[in-house]
Amino acid sequence: MPNMRLDKNPMPEQAPDVRNKNFLEVTTGYTEEMAIDEANRCLNCKNSPCRNGCPVSVQIPEFISLMKDGDFEGAYQKIKETNALPAVCGRVCPQEKQCESKCIRGIKGEPVGIGRLERFAADYHMANKEDSFELPEPNGKKVAVVGSGPSGLTVAGDLAKLGYAVTVYEAFHTAGGVLMYGIPEFRLPKNIVQKEIENLKKMGVDIETNVIIGRTLTVDELFNDMGYDAVYIGSGAGLPRFMGLEGESLNGVYSANEFLTRINLMKGYKFPEYDTPVFVGKNVAVLGGGNVAMDAARSAKRLGAENVYIVYRRGKAELPARAEEVEHAEQEGIEFKLLQNPTRFIGNDDGWVTGMEVIHMELGEPDESGRRSPVPKAGSEEILDIDTVVVAIGQTPNPLIRQTTDGLETNKRGCIIANEDGLTTKEKVYAGGDVVTGAATVILAMGAGKKAAAAIHAELNA
Repeated sequence: MPNMRLDKNPMPEQAPDVRNKNFLEVTTGYTEEMAIDEANRCLNCKNSPCRNGCPVSVQIPEFISLMKDGDFEGAYQKIKETNALPAVCGRVCPQEKQCESKCIRGIKGEPVGIGRLERFAADYHMANKEDSFELPEPNGKKVAVVGSGPSGLTVAGDLAKLGYAVTVYEAFHTAGGVLMYGIPEFRLPKNIVQKEIENLKKMGVDIETNVIIGRTLTVDELFNDMGYDAVYIGSGAGLPRFMGLEGESLNGVYSANEFLTRINLMKGYKFPEYDTPVFVGKNVAVLGGGNVAMDAARSAKRLGAENVYIVYRRGKAELPARAEEVEHAEQEGIEFKLLQNPTRFIGNDDGWVTGMEVIHMELGEPDESGRRSPVPKAGSEEILDIDTVVVAIGQTPNPLIRQTTDGLETNKRGCIIANEDGLTTKEKVYAGGDVVTGAATVILAMGAGKKAAAAIHAELNA
């Protein structure tokens, strides 16, 4: 008999006034009993609308059916058939806008907690099983992957299973891309990411760190000098955007990329154990309303800031961040200064930011996209005392690869132009993820990687 309760099993989590002082994972995961109970909320619909909402086509009803029977390992293996990173996706995917948004149970209540069940299956496997791999027969072909974020890791894994010799080139000293430098430990523990990367290595994938494509090697050199049969570019969108305001070059004004990279990849949250101090001071303003802004604000709070503000020019209903991330931020004491926009930064004689002028906004008429545009209210300026500013208003692809690669076309935003299979305007060069779409989600980048892997295999075996 299905479980017909209208709401999901709540996710256990640390208390807000405890977790905002540590970097341990906020949510602690379902128990076996909770997982089975939640799985029994699934009606196993014939047309499986949830699957249509998944960018990597996870066989959702099938894995949930296995969980109903307590076959957690079988559920994990079912997920792994199409999803290379279930422990990651179960934590950071916006399921509420994807698979769960299609769930029939969501019509008269809450959808089935698909993401929570995916996480449980992955965590169960990691805690109880040792991965083993049967390496396929090499097919004699080589593929280079630029970037070791979710898109690059997906391409590498899919092609390795087909017998390709795959080398992943990563600019940083640690593989993982945005999963390592962008998402804080309290949302995505780094040992989980590294476990997935170690599994790729066991499958035969070679990962070369500290290699900057466009400097250390060019795309053309990968073909001409190193003999690769195809190249996949999944280098993400790592170039921060700024607002061009007065005082933006003051000390204490960070891009979100730098702020989070110092904290996450360089272990700034473990200072002085790791020699990466990150100054926040008493008052921190984070500009922007997306998931990156929430990550930066919640990290600043954990580093000891007394007052952390999210400054966003629209209202709460327009915040692009996941509702869960906004709720967690509010619970942890983050203050939302909505319908406000910075106009300049103020500094002292030593060149450090000490304040920020904001102007209050109101929402005007909807624009072509349907969003109501914010309009400044004349005479509403005020000054906030600020010690640190984090600019989290988006990022674009680094121009290095396009500047050093002939025949690779980009659009006006600097994103590489590619078709739906990832093929670019340069022969046998594919691309996907944020370097094509601009900053998006982990699972969309993985979906692009899966499509490109299939297209590369088809082209090299035509």
